[in-house]
Amino acid sequence: QVQLVESGGGLVQPGGSLRLSCAASGSTFSINHMAWYRQAPGKQREWVASVTSGGSTNYADSVKGRFTISRDNAKNTVYLQMNSLKPEDTAVYYCNALAPVLRKPWGQGTQVTVSS
Repeated sequence: QVQLVESGGGLVQPGGSLRLSCAASGSTFSINHMAWYRQAPGKQREWVASVTSGGSTNYADSVKGRFTISRDNAKNTVYLQMNSLKPEDTAVYYCNALAPVLRKPWGQGTQVTVSS
């Protein structure tokens, strides 16, 4: 059973930084395009950023220039470096495959709270 375990969240002041990690089990990790998603209270889960198996990246307009997604296929891990955090970035962050048909059961996510 493939598992996704997110970590690295926390409470940070506006303008601060956090680095999220997502450890994924499963031999198909290296060939999957992976993504980070987030869900704020009362809102639907939304796509934040994605990285292809070859390392190409794409970002939602709301985080472009502030967030950086990366991956380490040897460690089956995806990262999200978040800088210049804003209160509107507050959400539970999840990782999963980009393609809906390839997605695994969602992990527990990691809470990011941006507040002074």
